[in-house]
Amino acid sequence: MLYESDIMTEIETPQFFLCPISLQIMKDPVTTVTGITYDREGIEQWLLKAKDCTCPITKQRLPRSTEFLTPNHTLRRLIQAWCSANEANGVDQIPTPKSPLSIANVEKLVKDLEVSSRFQRALEKLHDLAIENGRNRRCMASAGVAEAMVHVITKSFIQGNKTTSCVEEALRILGLLWSSANNMVDNDNMKRMVGENFDFLNSLTWVLQLQTKNNVKVINEAMPILKLTIEAKDSTPLGNLKLEFFKVVVSVMKNRELTQQAVKSALHVLIETCPLGRNRMKIVEAGAVVELIELALEKPEKNMTELIFILLAHLCSCADGREQFLQHAAGIAVVSKRILRVSPTTDDRALHIFSLVSKFSASNEVVQEMLRVGAVSKLCMVLQADCASYLKEKARGVLRLHSKTWNNSPCIQVYLLTRFHR
Repeated sequence: MLYESDIMTEIETPQFFLCPISLQIMKDPVTTVTGITYDREGIEQWLLKAKDCTCPITKQRLPRSTEFLTPNHTLRRLIQAWCSANEANGVDQIPTPKSPLSIANVEKLVKDLEVSSRFQRALEKLHDLAIENGRNRRCMASAGVAEAMVHVITKSFIQGNKTTSCVEEALRILGLLWSSANNMVDNDNMKRMVGENFDFLNSLTWVLQLQTKNNVKVINEAMPILKLTIEAKDSTPLGNLKLEFFKVVVSVMKNRELTQQAVKSALHVLIETCPLGRNRMKIVEAGAVVELIELALEKPEKNMTELIFILLAHLCSCADGREQFLQHAAGIAVVSKRILRVSPTTDDRALHIFSLVSKFSASNEVVQEMLRVGAVSKLCMVLQADCASYLKEKARGVLRLHSKTWNNSPCIQVYLLTRFHR
């Protein structure tokens, strides 16, 4: 039996219909100042990512701005006509592309945000444009949309608006422009927007506490933005954050309905702020140690486990943090379990936690518990494992501190302790 595909004539695509970058049929051909035609999406991505802004074919310098790309309407019509003529042979039709979004159009929408009767419509239009494609997002970033969204969120907080739909929309737009995947706003601009703007930081804290029907979705949108805001701020004012701020962030770690990105963002925020001022004590007081242990018990993926152990090691460097750690029934056990199972970073922080506990909080009960739950055995395994020498040295240091107690235990093979004891 012959199928249609067996007798169909193979269609050869004219070479000048193909983009030199993607080698696919061009949907929106544009010509550069060097006279070479590319598909708009391909050359725009090239101009955005290339270190040396040159023409891929001629290697001549190109202006990075997409304003210098000229639509090749004649070639586009030829491609569309060829696609239509070969539709019966399985060639897809290519629709006429929309005109690229201009900065002037975006600036008009930003101005409409200042007029109450046009505000909601302008905000919705900006959101639609942002989700459409990366070209629109780059244009919006250049036109100051990120600054406008910061203003919308801050204004809603200051005025105490009970209607939060506009805040949710602004968060979504800001997330699209600020996310690391899109990277539409550079660090200098971000610092200028939020570096000295404590109202915006307070606004995000307020957003995280809002009780709305879309509460989970709002927090998922707000936490990555809070992370980026903290990273953009100078360290000095971050040393004066209030206990309430940390309670709100720790509450995010408790919420199992949130995305991993939101929880990771919360961990990043706490790690970034922990060393500053008296923040470490405030984070401990907010209950972070218990929540970190509970998170670790759920066996999260590698990156989150590393973040958990980095923060836990920070908090165990103070007496109150170690006290909370040791009061949790699973504290020592969960740290022991993760050694040699996740990554060198996790091993390093876990050994640091045991070192702090062994030096400063090693009551007889704690020393015996380390033996009982297998922490001492795991330290001996580190000495035998194929791992970095600095990790072995850390494990050896902990074993030396209480070797007399642990040497007398039948649970530990004596040679494992004596072999490395000096």
